[in-house]
Amino acid sequence: MFERGDETRPGSSTATRLLAVDGSEARPRFDRLATEEPLEIRLRAGGDTRTVAITMRTPGADFELAAGFLYGEGVIAQTDEVRAISYCVDVPAEQQYNTVNVDLARRDFPALDALERHFTMTSACGVCGKANLEALRLRGLDPIESEASVDRETIVSLPARLRAAQGIFEKTGGLHAAALFDLSGNVLAVREDVGRHNAMDKLTGWAFLNRKLPLDDRIVLVSGRSSYELVQKTLAARIPVMCSVSAPSSLAVDLAREFGVTLVGFLRETRFNVYAHERRIRISP
Repeated sequence: MFERGDETRPGSSTATRLLAVDGSEARPRFDRLATEEPLEIRLRAGGDTRTVAITMRTPGADFELAAGFLYGEGVIAQTDEVRAISYCVDVPAEQQYNTVNVDLARRDFPALDALERHFTMTSACGVCGKANLEALRLRGLDPIESEASVDRETIVSLPARLRAAQGIFEKTGGLHAAALFDLSGNVLAVREDVGRHNAMDKLTGWAFLNRKLPLDDRIVLVSGRSSYELVQKTLAARIPVMCSVSAPSSLAVDLAREFGVTLVGFLRETRFNVYAHERRIRISP
């Protein structure tokens, strides 16, 4: 169903020449950078095609990115709604791996109003306004009622486990990551990208395409800060515990509190803050 093709082109990292300066000494050398390329996501139904998003991303797991994005925005809800995902072949050769077609099983397009703000996205996240909370309710997203719980020791172990699993970051030092863990802290999947929201979409897309949703007994850890958009994607995947190594935004906290997401921030070494639904964190043995 999903024509995966060769998702290694263009690569996830790119070689570059630079001048390394250390005090009064300077020497040329080579290094590797995280690749950043545009990805156009197209929907196809009933013989028609519509571009629904253009995002700057790190190549790799592009089909997961497209599926996770569409799932997180409520465009698709079940794997069976997607007939095929493939790279586009009707564009110049150098662009074929930067355009993904998502073929829907239905003959017409679903409502796409929610995607208007995403037509041109960047690696930064930017959604604000408390009206979005009501929009999520109208989409039919209910608060997470999961009784999952996790030990404090497991929570503080997650950043080190993520670093050990980050392959591209070790080469470039320039990527965000989203990692999925079970309640014992075992790594289930890791996805990396120049954009926080892209990494999360890739992770959700992996779960969607492998029919693992909902993730109601799992933990997600994201690098960087927790934005409204990342908590929204966590909610859509039904993940009860979300952790980040940096600060959440105020609207991210509002969303987590309103919709039952346990939100952990500033997770560093033995310390962290719990901003919402602390009942799921077991502090004492």
